[in-house]
Amino acid sequence: FALPAATSILKRQKQLRRKNVRFDQVTVYYFARRQGFTSVPSQGGSSLGMAQRHNSVRRYTLCEFAQEQEVNHREILREHLKEEKLHAKKMKLTKNGTVESEEAEGLTLEDVSDDDIDVENVEVDDYFFLQPLPTKRRRALLRASGVHRIDAEEKQELRAIRLSREECGCDCRLYCDPEACACSQAGIKCQ
Repeated sequence: FALPAATSILKRQKQLRRKNVRFDQVTVYYFARRQGFTSVPSQGGSSLGMAQRHNSVRRYTLCEFAQEQEVNHREILREHLKEEKLHAKKMKLTKNGTVESEEAEGLTLEDVSDDDIDVENVEVDDYFFLQPLPTKRRRALLRASGVHRIDAEEKQELRAIRLSREECGCDCRLYCDPEACACSQAGIKCQ
């Protein structure tokens, strides 16, 4: 009987190399904002979500996508720095929040000059972008996206979920009494 011809190790490496996956473009799907009902913000109601179907698609080369991300991150950073500057101005006018000030209450982001913000000298990649949004900001984003009626029941549901997460496990000490153990009754191992 005849043995099959042995293939060269070099040829095998070339074959494997041809099967590598290469990425040369990025496809981004854009979705409209909707009220979420699937996440639990750390405070307040009105979680953010997205529509069932995307409303547009855009394809980028890797270089174009990196540039687009840089522009977007700089804009987010600019807004964040403006909010920080506004807060600092309010604190100065109210003597660190100890004195009421009508002038401080009337200040808005428009009162912070873009000249006061220096985004160009900040390393954008080192900056943390995923920061929690305050309740007012989430509501404003929803309204700006065309959500006219924000479901108020979600606020109560989210509060109940946050409260339930504060208490975990059971009250068993030394031994588990399945009759009184909340974990055992819920069908999970005693905590």
